[in-house]
Amino acid sequence: CSGHAKKKMNGRISGLYAVTPDLADTQKLIQQVRLALEGGTRWLQYRNKSADKSLGLQQATALMRLCREFAVPLIINDSLDVALEIDADGVHLGAQDCLISHAKNKLGAEKIIGVSCYDNLQCALEAETEGADYVALGSFFASTVKPHAVRAPLKLLREAKERLRVPVVAVGGIDLH
Repeated sequence: CSGHAKKKMNGRISGLYAVTPDLADTQKLIQQVRLALEGGTRWLQYRNKSADKSLGLQQATALMRLCREFAVPLIINDSLDVALEIDADGVHLGAQDCLISHAKNKLGAEKIIGVSCYDNLQCALEAETEGADYVALGSFFASTVKPHAVRAPLKLLREAKERLRVPVVAVGGIDLH
């Protein structure tokens, strides 16, 4: 996917955008992600807040190989350095991460930059203006991963879709129900 992810994105993200769990066991992580990819995951974000730099790089490298096998873009959460080192398809930035312009300058225009905007439409509008390729809003439902996350009202999705030109990703506690 590397280098072609932006073209593949075509101004939208559709289907399931999966985010990895915090797992120290790389083999278990790879097994779970393989099942998700076989099940139809169309985008993958590597997010492991408990991993040290060495484990994070090891896991991201293994996931990059797997994502290329399935032609699925791999987005790295919060780590521009890891995204650069493994030539990931992009990076996902949170509120405390680097500026969008800095990430674009480091990664290049062909890479994808996503931004978490939580429950803040103004943040999403600014991220779009600054060059984000997509914005993530939520948590929309209770989540075991982030139990204390700010909850966003569902009406925010409708308003964001009306006002933004970039894709909007809903996050937080989303399951089959």
